[in-house]
Amino acid sequence: MMASLHKTLAENLPLRIKDPEAKSSDLNVTRQFLKDNGIDAVPVEGSPLSDLVRTLPDFSDADFDVNELMVN
Repeated sequence: MMASLHKTLAENLPLRIKDPEAKSSDLNVTRQFLKDNGIDAVPVEGSPLSDLVRTLPDFSDADFDVNELMVN
């Protein structure tokens, strides 16, 4: 039964996250499923993950101002 549940999740999670109506909880379930199964990703140049990483602030930069993250 556990194998069947695992298989069903693995088959259906991609469909859920591709749905335009996907919610953050759908993404979080998928993230946790991948983590629990030892699936990691490395940001390879030109990949969507690499593009996402590039948008993150450099917290090690001495000139970084945390107030820039505040939402008004």
